[in-house]
Amino acid sequence: MAYTAPARTTTRRTRIGSAGVGGLLVVLAAIAALSYHGPSSSSSTDSSSSTAPAPIHVVRPERPGPPSQTGGAANGRLGRGEVDGAVPDGTTVFDDQVPGVAKLHSDLLGALRRAATDAAGDGVQFYVDSGWRSPQYQERLLREAISKYGSEAEATRWVATPETSAHVKGDAVDIGPSGAAAWLSEHGAAYGLCRIYGNEPWHYELRPEAIAHGCPAMYADPTQDPRMQQ
Repeated sequence: MAYTAPARTTTRRTRIGSAGVGGLLVVLAAIAALSYHGPSSSSSTDSSSSTAPAPIHVVRPERPGPPSQTGGAANGRLGRGEVDGAVPDGTTVFDDQVPGVAKLHSDLLGALRRAATDAAGDGVQFYVDSGWRSPQYQERLLREAISKYGSEAEATRWVATPETSAHVKGDAVDIGPSGAAAWLSEHGAAYGLCRIYGNEPWHYELRPEAIAHGCPAMYADPTQDPRMQQ
């Protein structure tokens, strides 16, 4: 009897040791599982980030933009488009080195500069989207508009011919952004600056009589303007 008791004790200890090993294996398996799923979750996050859509930059469809520029007045030289009247981004009515501004009629440019100075006091900045244009540049814009709108009749609601365009004569300017155009819509008559077309809130021309009598009624679009019927 004294001999068999120790034998039972040894067997019990062996069973306890086996259970401990089993528990350890379970723990190790759990750690391995966590280690496996961790990178998978991170990979999923990275994948969703890399496939997120880029911001969409909306271009106003109602008038063609200037062609791509090479160089620019800001670099001390003019791109080919600028020589014909295209203006680089950030051009103001005070940028005499840009032909699209410098070749505007002097009375129109003076009125614009007075208005821009006063608007700045209200926290509004004027930028020139388009000013004077060469006949060649105007023709290019018209061709682009015909391609875009499908017919010359529709295109001329937005872009005049070189023979009739007030831009070619230096008598018209397109002002942006929308806040600046809105400021001119409210205050422009005091400077003789009037919006001419209902479909072009950015297009302004000089009407000196507006200072005393207010701006004349707008045309719906350029095709309603008698000057465009030449």
